[in-house]
Parts: sequence; C-alpha cells; structure tokens
Amino acid sequence: MSVFHNKMLLMKNRSQSLSTLHSERLTLSRRQFLRLGAAFTAGLALPGPLYAALTSEDPLERRLIFFHTHTRENLDICYAQGSAYRPEALEAVNMILRDHRTNEVSPIDIRLLDFLCAIRTQAGPNACLHIISGYRSPRTNRMLRNRSRGVARKSLHMKGHAADIRIPGLPVNRLRSIAIGLKQGGVGYYPRSNFVHVDIGPVRTW
Repeated sequence: MSVFHNKMLLMKNRSQSLSTLHSERLTLSRRQFLRLGAAFTAGLALPGPLYAALTSEDPLERRLIFFHTHTRENLDICYAQGSAYRPEALEAVNMILRDHRTNEVSPIDIRLLDFLCAIRTQAGPNACLHIISGYRSPRTNRMLRNRSRGVARKSLHMKGHAADIRIPGLPVNRLRSIAIGLKQGGVGYYPRSNFVHVDIGPVRTW
C-alpha cells in the first residue's frame, strides 16, 4: 500500500474516532438532561450544591424509615440514589407525611428529607423515625394554634419544611443533640411530649 493510501486511511480512522467521541458526549449530555428534567418534573426546587452534583455518578443510597404515630403507617424506602431523587419514592413520602387530620397531601421539601436522613445516619442504620407531625394544612394549624400558644401562626409545617419526630430507644435529648450538631435548620426540644421538632428554616434552637 502506498504512503498516500496509508495517510488517507489514518485520516479516516481519526475522523471515525472523533465522531464516536462526539456521539458518546452527546449521549452523556442527553442523560444528564433527562435526569434534570425528571427532577423538575417532580416539582423539586434543588439547592445549588445538589443541582451541581446531578452530573456526578454517586452510588450512595439514601433511605428513610418512617412510622406515623397517628395513622400507624410504616414506610421503608430509598428516596434518592446519589444525587438522583426518585419521584415515586417522594410521592410515597408525601403520602405518609400528609396532614392526617384532613388527609391533605403536600410536597415535602427534599432538604427536610435530607436532614431527616442525616439524623438517621447519626442515630444508627436501623433507626426508625416516628412521625408525630409532618405536613400541616392551614386549617389544622389554626385549630392547633387555638389549643396551644406553642404553635406558630406561620408554622413551617404548612410548607412541608418541618417535622416532629422521635426515635424509639434513643433518648430525646440525644436526638436533639444530633439534630443541632448537623446545623441544617431549626431544632425545638419538647421533652415532656417526648419529641424533637426539626425544620429547614434558619439555624436556631429553643
């Protein structure tokens, strides 16, 4: 084969390699786009760091285990795999954390779910979060506010930004310490009622 033909063959191979590389990059770009689209379709407002992390391939599974003290419902579910949240799992979480008095379902902010998951991680791999209150409708919040001064008029429960929890076998003061140490939001301590309030508002304690 002549030198001319060798050069032509080499140029052809390089062209094919560049075409394949472009195709692979385009496929990856489409996958990333679809992942982002799925998140926004689920109605998620992702925090900046989580949004940026969507392009990573983190295999870490994030799991929540719930028991609702009023409805007696249980849920053990993986709600996120690495940086990808699972829409069907989020729907199940929204359901169990609904306003049990009115049966109204509202989206729970994923930042609260990550806060609760971090608490579980600190408490132990088998820790079950007993839910006293998750989402709270304005109607329910008004009713509870009429009963107690301790209920805020603009409670973050109404936004799906707060939960009242306990973990069986874990002293409530220890649960409080874990939540405070994570510095992800507000932490309220209610030892007489044996629960801790956590929210994703400003970092504060009471």
